[in-house]
Amino acid sequence: MSDKILFVDDEENILQSIKRELRKRFEVFTACGGTEALDVLRKDGPFAVIVSDMRMPVMDGIQLLTTVKDIYPETVRLMLTGNADQETAIEAVNKGAIFRFLNKPCPTPTLAMALALAVRQYRLITAEKELLNKTLKGSITVLSEVLSLANPIAFSSALRIKDLVVEFARLLQLTNIWQFEIAALMSQIGCITIPTDILNKIFANQAIDQDEEAIYKNHPLVGAKLLEKIPRLETVAKIIAHQFLPYEAFAGFQDLNEDICLGAQLLKLAGDFDTLRHRGIKRPQILRQFEEQTGAYNPEMIAILSQLKLDSEHELTLSIELKDMEVGMVVEQDIKASNGALIAPKGMEVTWALLQGLKSFSRQVGIHEPILVRVKQ
Repeated sequence: MSDKILFVDDEENILQSIKRELRKRFEVFTACGGTEALDVLRKDGPFAVIVSDMRMPVMDGIQLLTTVKDIYPETVRLMLTGNADQETAIEAVNKGAIFRFLNKPCPTPTLAMALALAVRQYRLITAEKELLNKTLKGSITVLSEVLSLANPIAFSSALRIKDLVVEFARLLQLTNIWQFEIAALMSQIGCITIPTDILNKIFANQAIDQDEEAIYKNHPLVGAKLLEKIPRLETVAKIIAHQFLPYEAFAGFQDLNEDICLGAQLLKLAGDFDTLRHRGIKRPQILRQFEEQTGAYNPEMIAILSQLKLDSEHELTLSIELKDMEVGMVVEQDIKASNGALIAPKGMEVTWALLQGLKSFSRQVGIHEPILVRVKQ
């Protein structure tokens, strides 16, 4: 009995009766009222299911279940009440997003069946979350790290902006943050079709001709095409496809949902910010450039960027030998093999895969040492 259930009622005798009837089938907790229920959820959670009475002093059942929905969205919510008027039921469904509405007195077999279905629903929700957070995101992260070894200039940028995009999404209180994280990690996947010499020019801010510019600007559409057939990544693909569009352009799109618009705006701001920073431009100057380009960037995101604490502003630069390099360090100067091949560009975070690649290059070809890196203080 690992899935915990919380019953909330202002009548202690009802709670004790429910606990006696269900204790052999479920792990039951009880709380006398909404305030106590929130304390139990915080101290003893997570809970698979919460079952609340409607009429309670201080905080009624609808208020409680609405609060639970906001704070613990995965917990499945049921209402068990003797006040089963239609208006109460409608309000409970609309505000508390309840899974079942049960009437008192509720026969134990009926209640047990409803709880079993609620627990199954909870397991489906958490299994979905685990799939996204561990399986899908983990696979994408591995793919991104492998691509960063094959094409370090483009994909190291994606690894860098990922944390920035996630922090922005958190501060903007966006839902489904996993989509924005994966969009950032895969934002450069279309670059696999771009010749390395063009990418070198782009990231070094060197002049390119019209054909080369057209090839580069097409990479978001290429990336979206590669990802759109993967289940659950349809929104991610559309975010990537629109990442070069200026902020003002989204006013003309009626068929794009908010996640796509905000995700694309995040990628544009974070990607341009990262590119400019790694050309040696300081944040105040970058912010001025962004503000001067009216309509190019989301003003709310620019305001957040001006206040955001950046890890790189609290890091120490060291000159080390390869044997002393650790995962999590950030490359401060291009790492090149003895034959001149670029292995890791400035700004790339050291991952386990990169570290293994550097060791292999060191043994087979040799690399230039010492290596300049940044580490968090």
